[in-house]
Formats: sequence, structure tokens, C-alpha cells
Amino acid sequence: MTPTRPILYRNGSVYSAADPFATAMLVDGDTVAWIGSEHAAESLADATMTVVDLAGALITPGFVDSHVHTTETGLALESIDLSSCTGITDLLDRVSAAARSGVSTVLGHGWDESQWPERVVPTAGQLDAAGGGKHVYLARADVHSAVVSGSLAAALDLANLDGWDNGFVVRDAHVTARLASRNLDDGQRSAYQRAALRRAAANGIVAVAEMGAPHISPAADLQALLRIGQDPLGEQLPEILPYWGQPVTSATELQEVLALFDGRLAGLGGDLNVDGSIGSRTAALRQPYADDTHRGSVFLQADAVAAHLGAATSVGMQAGFHVIGDAGLDVVLQGLALAADAHGIEAVRKARHRLEHVELADAEAIDRLVYFGITVSAQPVFDARWGAADGLYSQRLGAARMTGMNPFASFLAAGVPLCFGSDSPVTSPNPWAAVRASVMHHNPAQRISARAAFIAHTRAGWRAVGTGHPLLGQLVPGAPASYAVWEVEELMVQTADSRVQSWSTDPRAGTPLLPALDTGADPVCLETVHRGRQLFQAEGFNEKSSPLRSVS
Repeated sequence: MTPTRPILYRNGSVYSAADPFATAMLVDGDTVAWIGSEHAAESLADATMTVVDLAGALITPGFVDSHVHTTETGLALESIDLSSCTGITDLLDRVSAAARSGVSTVLGHGWDESQWPERVVPTAGQLDAAGGGKHVYLARADVHSAVVSGSLAAALDLANLDGWDNGFVVRDAHVTARLASRNLDDGQRSAYQRAALRRAAANGIVAVAEMGAPHISPAADLQALLRIGQDPLGEQLPEILPYWGQPVTSATELQEVLALFDGRLAGLGGDLNVDGSIGSRTAALRQPYADDTHRGSVFLQADAVAAHLGAATSVGMQAGFHVIGDAGLDVVLQGLALAADAHGIEAVRKARHRLEHVELADAEAIDRLVYFGITVSAQPVFDARWGAADGLYSQRLGAARMTGMNPFASFLAAGVPLCFGSDSPVTSPNPWAAVRASVMHHNPAQRISARAAFIAHTRAGWRAVGTGHPLLGQLVPGAPASYAVWEVEELMVQTADSRVQSWSTDPRAGTPLLPALDTGADPVCLETVHRGRQLFQAEGFNEKSSPLRSVS
């Protein structure tokens, strides 16, 4: 095989703590070989290199999406997008149009009745009428509930399962409906997965933490996803960081689960649900929902949490859970305490357990997370979508409690390691939207700097998994060549401190510059590279690059 020529990127900006003023970067194979100034690049260039004129573009470390459902994302790309529905009538019209198109089952996603004037969901009968009797499954925006047609409900006997409410399904009824609607063959599954991974790569994402679980998809789904990246000569796609949310009670059970995936799991957790979601009113709360009478659902009790954590801790493996509500977090913290009593606090900390979401946490709970050495994997766009004064959080929790949602600044101030993801298809895999949402959090007290948010979406994603090269997520000499190239309008230093100017171009700060995110246009990805392998290239980028001619 012909060796790959070193690539010299010039005439742009490089986001690097090693040199905040860098304008050029040399990549040799799968490694960042050098970072520096344009003047130095002129001296460094020789005939062995391919030169890329960045024309002012920005190079950053590639993003890690720390919470993704790959197959679900691929399915969403081909099902009805209901996120922009203005009400029930609009939704039913879209279902009717899809049914007339000839599909055997109408699949849709993304509807959110909290944004509709009527704030009620369609019934099974309404979906039967709109779908012409065809099976209909429409996932809510949070994917913890759905509405289904009467025909699908009858076929699956959903009315006799926990969580059925005249077409609206949660808990067991929803799990049954979702699994039935995702009955895919190998070819379909691979196509959906590849489509989702291509989309991630086109957004500058070099790795995704896949959150598989038996209630979401069969083990075959994650097994297929892991096979995609095994062919070094095949299509180059983002790296899979695999998690499986299946509870265990012993090290023996844990090893049996690991064997299903050839020992390749990054952790036994992810969407192992202790509770549900705010939108579906299944997140477990200390106090009742503001717009209902109950307090949500607890799916795992403290003893089961402790057993799972204990099994993983005993072999030094990372475990974790999906938890959103404050009462759900209480259960996890009780389980952590029991595991620490059984195995020792140092063993629990060493295992680097992680929690997904943790949307509602007070100061005492945050201190306990620090004590147990827990990493939090969060989704900033949740606040951007639902955190407005009249939004979903306000409707479900009331004005007072919603101020405690997604406490990013409190996590970081206390010392909780924080990594960011999209929970795609719940929100789109757009990392810059997550950075912007962090800086512009609806609660000013919980805003963080763009730099902190960027680190949470890059370097911290690798650290949360605990695998790979220690320099992954950085652009410094010796680091893996994992990066993205961006067309940007303006570069700035951005802070979340309302007492000072939030957007500055002053280079004297010595802080690497990031794209301005208040311009109304997100950066456009031009190229994505992971470990020296190109995952994505925008049309027209790098067309003028060429090997340097040797000078005789």
C-alpha cells in the first residue's frame, strides 16, 4: 500500500491549547505532527507533503456525541418528522398523507403536544381514521412514549399492558409497540445505521456513544453496529463507543452479557432506566407534576441499582443509568451508597461510573455525585428546546422547580465531570447547537463558557469512556489525528459571565478562539477525520490542494 502523504493545513486557524494563535497544522498518518504559525509552515513545507489551503477555515478536535441511538436516528431520517406540527389536526393530516403514499406501517417521530394550543394527544381512533386502518406508531419527542393506532394496539394486545391510555403508550405498552415497529432485517438495520453515522460525520463527529438496551432494540442491533467498523478497507465512519443497558446482579451475569458483544462494551449502562422523561411524565419526581397528580415512575429500586453497580465495580468496569428526575437520582445515590458499603468507596470511584441526563439535581445531590466520582452525560439542547419560561419544563414542573433543570454550571463548579451528547433522535446531532445552548442556558446561573462546553463535547467525551489515547480530543503534537474543519463567519472568545462582554475578539486573552454562535448561522463542516481516516468531505473542499513541487 502506498504510504499516505503528510498533510499540511495552512492559512486558517487551529483550536489548540498548545498554541492559541496557530494557523497551520501538519498531519502525518494518524498523528498530529506539528502545530504552529503561517511563517513556520512556510519553512516546514517540503515536496513530501500535500498542502491544503484553509482559506480562513477553522480546525478543531472532532466532536464526541456522548449519547446516541444510531438505528433510531436512521429510522427517524426516513419516517415522518412531526417536530414542526402545529397541533393534532396538522399531525393527523401528515399521517393521512403518509398512509396514502403506500407504506404498510406509518412511522413518525418528534411530536410535542406541549407546543400545541390544545395540549392533548391524538387517540387511537383518530389515528385509525387518519391512517386508513394501517398500523401507526408515532414516537413523542423524548422517545419515552408514543401514540399508536387502534389497529396496532389490537395486534399487540396493548390495552392489557401497563401504560396503555386510549392510544397513548408509556412503560410496558410503549416498549412492546416500539420493539414491534422496529422489526428490521439485517439489510435494513445496516442501512439505517450507516445513514445515521454518515450524518454524524457530516457534523464533525468522530465518535458516538451508542446507548443500546433491550427495551430499545435487540442485542443484534448493537452487534451489527459493532461489525460496521471492523473492515479497515470499508466505508470510514465514526467510532462506536458501545454501551448496553441490561441490569445484572453478579459478576457472572455481567460476563455473560459482555460475551454477547465479544467483550467490546465500554460500559454496562447508558439507557438502563431508573426513571423516564419529563415530557412523558415518567421521570421520577419528589413532588407531583405541576400539570398532573402523580410523581412519575421508578423502574429500578436502590437494591437493584446497588447490585448492578456492585457487579461492575467488582471487575473494575464502568456502569451507569438513565436518570432524569430528582427522586430518580435519590434512588441512584442510595444504590451508590450501598455499593460503596459493599465494595469500598475507592473501588466505586475507580470504576468511573456515569449517569445519563441527570436533569434535576440539587446542591446536596451534586455533592454526592462528586463523592462517588460520577460523570454526568448531559444534553444541552434539552434546555434550548424546553427551558423557556412558557415551555415544557415550566408546564410540567412549575416556575420554581424548573430553575433546577440541567445545572451545568453547578456540576462544573462542584467538580462533576461533564460530557455532552444529543440523545439523537431526540435532538439533532449538531454539536455547535449544544455549545450555544450551554452559553445561552435559559437560567443565567447555569450558563457555562463556550470553551467549557466545547471541552465537554470533545475531550471530556473520551475521558468519560476511559479508552483510547490520552490526548484524544486535543490538537497537540503527538495526539491522534481526529479533527474537523469548519467554515466560520467569525472567531471569538466567549464567556457565560453576564458581568463582562460575552463575545470578544481580543487575542491577548491567550484563549483558543471558537466560532461566534450568535450570528444566526452555525459553522459548516468541510471535513471530518478520525485517527487519520477521512470520514467526511464537503463538496468542493480541498480541490485546490496539491503536493508541493520539489525545487531543484
